[in-house]
Amino acid sequence: MFDELRPHLVELRKRLAISAASLIIMFFVMFYFHEFLLNWMVQPLNDALIAVGKVSIHAANGMITTSQVGGAFFVALKVAFFAAIVGALPIILSQIWLFIAPGLYANEKKMLIPFIVGGTIMFVIGVMFAYYVVTPFGFDFLITFGSFKFTPLINIEDYVGFFTKIMFGFGLAFELPIFAYFLALLGLVNDKQMMAFFKYAIVIIFIVAALLTPPDVLTQLLMAGPLIILYGISIIIVKMVNPATDEEEDDEDEEEETQESDLQVKHHEGYDELVDNEKKSE
Repeated sequence: MFDELRPHLVELRKRLAISAASLIIMFFVMFYFHEFLLNWMVQPLNDALIAVGKVSIHAANGMITTSQVGGAFFVALKVAFFAAIVGALPIILSQIWLFIAPGLYANEKKMLIPFIVGGTIMFVIGVMFAYYVVTPFGFDFLITFGSFKFTPLINIEDYVGFFTKIMFGFGLAFELPIFAYFLALLGLVNDKQMMAFFKYAIVIIFIVAALLTPPDVLTQLLMAGPLIILYGISIIIVKMVNPATDEEEDDEDEEEETQESDLQVKHHEGYDELVDNEKKSE
């Protein structure tokens, strides 16, 4: 059994090594531009501070502090690593595809470029949506709340961690159509199954939105709303790639009818048992 797995493990190690190497190279490139990237990340916070405190840009920057001796250096490392993941994403996606490609048909292997380009574009769209739509509302609410009583002094280490969490959350969330396409291509899901799972997906989406966004309803809705729309788009994509056959639909309908009939039988059995018990008691 181990001999059968060995080629796959060797291939996995190769793909992981290439992905790690690309990430390291991109890290050093992004570290060179860390000051520009940090200014880009801090800009939504500065805008919120200026809007709330009615202060100058210089004063807003002064409200962002660090509590560690090497805080600025570690923040630069975090910023560079975050940017490196985004920059290396096309290579990482290509390595994922090349790892699973041997198990695909010839026509499926041709989807390498659309998978890489689509996955990268959707991740970037998610990040941009979070940056230009979600963070202005979220930061404005969080900073405004209690600003009449407290002066906001933002810790840069906490802010960068909070910011990257939101960006990654939206970036990964916007990969839903690509993920659905991938599963449909492998024949693991069809449109009928996704439509049946829709009511559960809504609950999961709101839970994820509550975990990944600031604790205000508006920001959570700004994440949950697009995710629900993306789930609907995913259903359309899956229907185009791997639609449910008539036999599968008939099997699912028969299964639902069987479950309903079983419930009816159990209901009647319980009712008959209750009548018998009443007669015995009389």
